[in-house]
Amino acid sequence: MNNPRHPPAAPVLAVENLSTEFRVQGRWLPAIRDLSFSVGRNETLAIVGESGCGKSITSLSVMRLIPASQGRVARGSIRLDGQELLALPEAGMEKIRGNRMAMIFQEPMTSLNPVMTVGDQIAESLRHHRQATRAEARQRALELLEWVRIPSARSRYGDYPHQFSGGMRQRVMIAMALACEPQLLLADEPTTALDVTIQVQILALLAELKASRQMGMVFITHNLGVVASIADRVAVMYGGRIIEQADVRSLFERPTHPYTEALLRSMPRVDRPRADLRPIPGQVPPITEELPGCRYAGRCPLAEPRCLRSVPPLAPVAGSPGHLARCWVRAEPACLEDAA
Repeated sequence: MNNPRHPPAAPVLAVENLSTEFRVQGRWLPAIRDLSFSVGRNETLAIVGESGCGKSITSLSVMRLIPASQGRVARGSIRLDGQELLALPEAGMEKIRGNRMAMIFQEPMTSLNPVMTVGDQIAESLRHHRQATRAEARQRALELLEWVRIPSARSRYGDYPHQFSGGMRQRVMIAMALACEPQLLLADEPTTALDVTIQVQILALLAELKASRQMGMVFITHNLGVVASIADRVAVMYGGRIIEQADVRSLFERPTHPYTEALLRSMPRVDRPRADLRPIPGQVPPITEELPGCRYAGRCPLAEPRCLRSVPPLAPVAGSPGHLARCWVRAEPACLEDAA
């Protein structure tokens, strides 16, 4: 029971009933649908799923970086430390991005400015958001480069992105994102293009920085091995919806949604024979394909007629506190009967 004198801390990020749409052939079609999740301080929420499930659109929606010419956040709420972001004008969001909330993009070579030195790119954020002098920004940028373990940081301050390896460029992106000590960090597959050794170093660095700054982090990936090493909680996405959510241990020990099971079976493991590696047949339906029921039903071995007719709610999994699944077959029957 919660102590009334010490109520639970409010989440650093709270997303409720978020829907983002894109215009396709003159129609607005949803890419993410009624999405709800939260992230606490010093907590990492991993969002996992195949390409096309809506993971990156979720992070861009939170940052309000959906191109207005092609898409829109149609409805919902995004609150950063209690402040509603969807109500802010663009000028207000510019004060938040890179300051209270920052993002590490998937490909550092295309995210870094090729004609600015790496040091100046880090310092620019400090001068813009913190009104630091040129000397102060340079000194802080040097400290950040050393903090993310760039070798010979002082001599490399004036180098350009093409003079860095992929792993070093990713470290520069992390330094830029953390320059203003954000409350929330969104990391969109930050280790995908890196070799395994560098991946381990980047993940350890992110975990260390999150703990030292009590920062909330949303970590987007398709790699469940990475999830096991960095996440506190996991949200599995499919077809623009969260279809399972649990703490990381519960998800791996008791995957409930058939899609989560399929993801785990498709992950290579050193303790299992190669024959146990089973790919998921079919592919994620495009947003142009409107389906009345569960969007995984066409690929699901457990699908029943009702799965094709209506979308199941995100309901508790019996015997697993905090564990939710969106499945007519697998989630707690009493809750689903009430919802139906």
